[in-house]
Amino acid sequence: MKILENISLKSLNSFGLDVKARYFCTLATLGGLRTVLQWRKTYPDLPVLFLGGGSNMLFVSDFRGLVVKVALRERSVLAEDQDYVYVRAGAGENWHETVRWAIEQGYAGLENLSLIPGTVGAAPMQNIGAYGVELKDCFHELLALDWQTAELRHFSLEACQFAYRDSYFKSIEPNRWLIASVTFRLPKKPVWHLDYAGVPEYLKGQEPSARLISDAIMAIRQAKLPDPAVLGNAGSFFKNPLISAEHYAQLKVTYPNMPAWPQADGLVKLSAGWLIDQLGWKGKRVKDAGTYEKHALVLVNHGTATGTELWAFAQEIIQSVQVRFGLALEPEPRVIE
Repeated sequence: MKILENISLKSLNSFGLDVKARYFCTLATLGGLRTVLQWRKTYPDLPVLFLGGGSNMLFVSDFRGLVVKVALRERSVLAEDQDYVYVRAGAGENWHETVRWAIEQGYAGLENLSLIPGTVGAAPMQNIGAYGVELKDCFHELLALDWQTAELRHFSLEACQFAYRDSYFKSIEPNRWLIASVTFRLPKKPVWHLDYAGVPEYLKGQEPSARLISDAIMAIRQAKLPDPAVLGNAGSFFKNPLISAEHYAQLKVTYPNMPAWPQADGLVKLSAGWLIDQLGWKGKRVKDAGTYEKHALVLVNHGTATGTELWAFAQEIIQSVQVRFGLALEPEPRVIE
């Protein structure tokens, strides 16, 4: 494995930002980590960033350290018991293609997570979720490598400390663990999650199946979300706020049409897209940084926006929501400064 210098990351981040990595390498096998560790000894003060599909990050500027493109490949069925099938995928595998592969093998459980951009290794980082399902709901364990010590460690569901768009790897020890593979626990008797706008309509008159649900969600996402290959974006840019029931009751008095979803822990989830839309941000544009015309929650690069411009635009949205609603929006992607 070779370490290259001054490599463009434009094709490796879904915003299409023209940023460079001072050092860059592609990790196709775990053995290649020896090269990374040797580099680390030479440049102990420079940061290391593990890059999957580049769909969950915003580069504000060039990266001054080493970017490691994770390209670990594997798709296999490990085992099964009376209730579940256990499927393992390498961190470098495309997420959506892995979902469709599982469906083709006859396994359900991942279908609601169809068409989420990125790689398998990036999925546990922020506990990806959509249409009533989160990664933690079908997770069994993952294998991660401590790039500082080169030790491999298995992480259970509990050890990953999954939360809403968060995990141990994102907020507790970021940039330390390289996720090498993820094992999913897929039910032999699936429970379909269909109570989301557009899904029942798509399936009307048809018996639900993993493939049909996946097809429905793909169609819905394609109708309202831009293709990163055409218009640079990272999908939903802001997390949906979680607030107390008391706080929600107060807001409901002023905003009776505010959509909300009670959570099992007593909190209430609000729609960040609705909040942003109420303030007139949908389709707004400053130079080439803007929000998507069909979905206020999606920040887009219309062509030549820089990471600095996109982040400044996002902060304006955050400030306006804070002033109007008293709520603090948080970015979903990692902001790499």
